[in-house]
Amino acid sequence: MKIIVTGSLGNISKPLAATLVAQGHEVTVVSSDQQKQVAIKAMGATPAIGSISDVRFLTDTFKDADAVYAMIPLSFSEPDLGDYLHRMAQNYVQALKQTSPRRVVLMSGWAADLTSGENVEHVFDDLKTSLTIMRPASFYTNFYQSIDLIKGKGLIGKFLTLRYSGLWALLTGKTGLLMGNYGGDDRTVFVSPKDIADAVAEELLLLPGKRTVRYVGSEEMTCNEAAKIIGTAVGKPWLKWVLLSDKAMLQGLKMAKVPEKLAASLVEMQAAMHSGKTLENFHRNQPRMGKVKLVDFAKEFAEAYHRSN
Repeated sequence: MKIIVTGSLGNISKPLAATLVAQGHEVTVVSSDQQKQVAIKAMGATPAIGSISDVRFLTDTFKDADAVYAMIPLSFSEPDLGDYLHRMAQNYVQALKQTSPRRVVLMSGWAADLTSGENVEHVFDDLKTSLTIMRPASFYTNFYQSIDLIKGKGLIGKFLTLRYSGLWALLTGKTGLLMGNYGGDDRTVFVSPKDIADAVAEELLLLPGKRTVRYVGSEEMTCNEAAKIIGTAVGKPWLKWVLLSDKAMLQGLKMAKVPEKLAASLVEMQAAMHSGKTLENFHRNQPRMGKVKLVDFAKEFAEAYHRSN
């Protein structure tokens, strides 16, 4: 099969492309970075260098393809995340309608149907092709964004430790934490990008007659249980996951100079997870869990953690 993989050599697309090449498929990897060409070719795939904001580029790339894996990378520089996601989704639909691949697998998220502005799944409703929407749970790799929080460095780190863990923790050097407007003893599902890649690879070879939705997860636990695993891996077994109010989370994001609409979107997504509705939907669909557990990822995370300044 001729298969198009968008997402460059990201956490999902790289192992996905490698799997498809190993299966003998003709794989084209879409990337906006010209410097990725050598690595893509070394995998045995064909690079297509361009942007998903360019409909003509997408149309040319999708021509004669049997299947397309479509993903929209999050942009933290876009002031309006919802508007950006809808524009990119419409670009995909326009190109897919002109090229008519038999199979499309769309990357979404497990809170997509529970949020207002970020759900672009409906944009693909008019496609006359076999479509599966992937709804993976919370990525293990999101922990990388919290390395500074876990380290608890500087005045802010000391202040957060004092506020949420107390004076004794500060005096004994037990700094660092995780936080969000979901956390604490909230139960959630985490997922490895490798398990997502395996699921997408399976779906690309199927041809269901109607639109389907597939949830993907690797392990279920509470947020504090996850914090314990991550903390133990980096030498901070006391690490905990502090649950903030929506208001406090929004204020924190604004202080970090996250654009206002983007901050509101992130708070809404985490609020959906705190409500338990994402977990309820996940259980209702009864997906099988992936192979990579959090303790496995924690070893990789610890290496990156100790390399960071």
